[in-house]
Amino acid sequence: MKEHIGNGSAGEVSLLRLYLLRGLYLLVAVGLGIQVWPEIINRSGSWELMEGVVQCMLLAFWALCVLGLRYPLQMLPVLLWEVTWKSVWLILVALPLWASGQMDDVTMETVAASLLVVIFPFIIPWRFVFAHYVRKRGERWA
Repeated sequence: MKEHIGNGSAGEVSLLRLYLLRGLYLLVAVGLGIQVWPEIINRSGSWELMEGVVQCMLLAFWALCVLGLRYPLQMLPVLLWEVTWKSVWLILVALPLWASGQMDDVTMETVAASLLVVIFPFIIPWRFVFAHYVRKRGERWA
């Protein structure tokens, strides 16, 4: 028996796809948890401005991915944001540095970490995204 979630054929998401989404949220939550929580728990002193911003954003992303384990479709905008910002960063920042031969080790580490995003488009249910975020009528303005 194949269970589908959603309304209408374009908005249906298979149970398998829901499990794949949950697996993606779990992968991100575990990976970020290993990276972020020790930084937060073991920090001694204050962070530099941008380091503090990054750590707080990563912690917020971690929390939203944990929530995605329970609500994988409702938390899709979080994954869409991740795909968008990493793609933009890879194209506008990393690619020109690489093409000009100016890629340093720190940037290359960020590139390696960011390339995990290449699996996201294969797991995101694009027909659901299109049906619920493009074709669906938006809320009224007034």
